[in-house]
Amino acid sequence: MNKQNLKKSLIEFSFLVPALVFFAIFVIMPFIQGIPISLTKWDGMSLNSKFVGFSNYGKIFTDHNVINAGKNTIIFAIFSVVFANLLGLLFALMISKKSKLNNAVRTLIFMPFCLSLVLSSYIWRYIYSDIFYGMWGIASPLGDMKWVMIGLGIISVWRDSGYCMVVYIAAIQGISHDYYEAANIEGCPRFKQFTKITLPMIYPAITANITLLLAWGMKVFDYPMAATMGGPGRASETLAMLIYNNLFTYFKAGYGQAIAIVFTIVLFIISTLTAKALRSRRLSYNGK
Repeated sequence: MNKQNLKKSLIEFSFLVPALVFFAIFVIMPFIQGIPISLTKWDGMSLNSKFVGFSNYGKIFTDHNVINAGKNTIIFAIFSVVFANLLGLLFALMISKKSKLNNAVRTLIFMPFCLSLVLSSYIWRYIYSDIFYGMWGIASPLGDMKWVMIGLGIISVWRDSGYCMVVYIAAIQGISHDYYEAANIEGCPRFKQFTKITLPMIYPAITANITLLLAWGMKVFDYPMAATMGGPGRASETLAMLIYNNLFTYFKAGYGQAIAIVFTIVLFIISTLTAKALRSRRLSYNGK
């Protein structure tokens, strides 16, 4: 590598340094510091703790509360990823062309994403209780153990579909019109143009949206905490809530830290495998 290329690489790397420092201080260091705590029985407040080895980790895989929280988290993540992306893509296809009306509609659809997760939860808790039940007599899903995670998932879809729409619009507008003109000349129907041109060309955006929303869904904490406090009957308690409760409510800091470490590793594995699978799918698209 010559001096010019080396200088260019160092300049490019310098832009990553702030993010790397931030990541090291707020992610890597707490993760490493939490490992010794996970090997103890500690209430999180006293100066004394009891070393218990890996017993906390062994308990995780047989704990009914962990299994229940994991199931709730998966239901929420899958629901929000699927429907937020479908709605976002549908909106993008409908209003991707530039016009004053489309710009106004985009703004309205994107506005919920500008709200905080807690405020979104309070808004929908009001909608479920005072509008659905108060006006139409429809029971709020937040009070039903079978439907509470779907009810929370609807809040996420309402908020995040606007974000997905913006990403998809940017990807669609980046496609050359020459492809569609050639397809029209050949008499290719609209649906086939979507499957053969639009979908493969926006696949990087699909990969980004699915990976990001999956990570958000797996880490969900704000929606169930603000809307249901984990109820009814812990039916909406997610893994992030379970970790919080063990650390600060049940005074089981050692066990809660063990769950957090395992959860972080599992989340990393799931995100990596998902991104890898989507990238390989994109390569197969490009190879056709």
